[in-house]
Amino acid sequence: MENFTEVTIFVLKGFTGNAELQIICFFLFLAIYLLTLIGNLGLIVLVTKDSRLHNPMYYFLSALSSVDACYSSVITPNMLVDLMSKKKGISFLGCAAQMFCAVMFGTTECFLLAAMAYDRYIAIYNPLLYSVSMTPRVYVSLIVTSYLGGILHATVHTEATFRLSFCGSNVIQHIFCDITALLAISCSDTHRNQLLVFYFAGSIEIFTVLIVLVSYGFILSAILRTHSAEGKQKVFSTCGSHLTAVSIFHGTVLFMYVRPSSSYDLEHDMVVSICYTILIPMLNPIIYSLRNKDVKEALQKVLRKTSL
Repeated sequence: MENFTEVTIFVLKGFTGNAELQIICFFLFLAIYLLTLIGNLGLIVLVTKDSRLHNPMYYFLSALSSVDACYSSVITPNMLVDLMSKKKGISFLGCAAQMFCAVMFGTTECFLLAAMAYDRYIAIYNPLLYSVSMTPRVYVSLIVTSYLGGILHATVHTEATFRLSFCGSNVIQHIFCDITALLAISCSDTHRNQLLVFYFAGSIEIFTVLIVLVSYGFILSAILRTHSAEGKQKVFSTCGSHLTAVSIFHGTVLFMYVRPSSSYDLEHDMVVSICYTILIPMLNPIIYSLRNKDVKEALQKVLRKTSL
């Protein structure tokens, strides 16, 4: 532990020092955070309450919503406090915990999106065997494995990052304790850490994106075999929302982590990180709800009961 006793508190600089802009950002991100919680927790409640949604597809969606709600809660509340306070400090252990949780939930979301693509492939390519192939044992194992993958990935990076020495500036040019921002202020040799980020994040991205691409390749062949226009439309409505969520999430993650360290720009990275840690968790329940007939009907049913 002696290597990193020099710094006990980090300062999260954030993306603006303008007092008026900070107030505007506070209310903007507070609204986004409340929408994120309402949307994701509401989706979980819908799946729990409505028996028509008791199938693997919606269990995966519930797991994704829980990850999004937790992911946003790791970043946003602390950022909101920092926006309204002059002292923007976070303890050493608090920074380590925040980084661990952020990496864990981000990685878990990667694996869950891949598992959801595999689930759609099973359901569409061979629907008669769906109930046999996607048993509770299978989908629960996929969800648990996604979390375990996230925990393992987060453990590797948190342990490697906080073994470094932080003896110079303690100001993190970011809204949260992100890996690249911490490496930028370390006075140790960070080459090994940068390779870990590149290869681990790259391997996870390649693995999960390949699962998505292969799954949707089979789904596309199933669509081409379907002669019914109604059947094709149903498949597109079911898979379109998932493809949208996958494209947005993996696009931002690839930009952030799977690139040479020489191309890091903390200002741009901060803006992109807002997208995948704050905006995407808010958008996911909206994307899945707007394009899903069953979810919309379940929501209408709840609203009718509430109005009565």
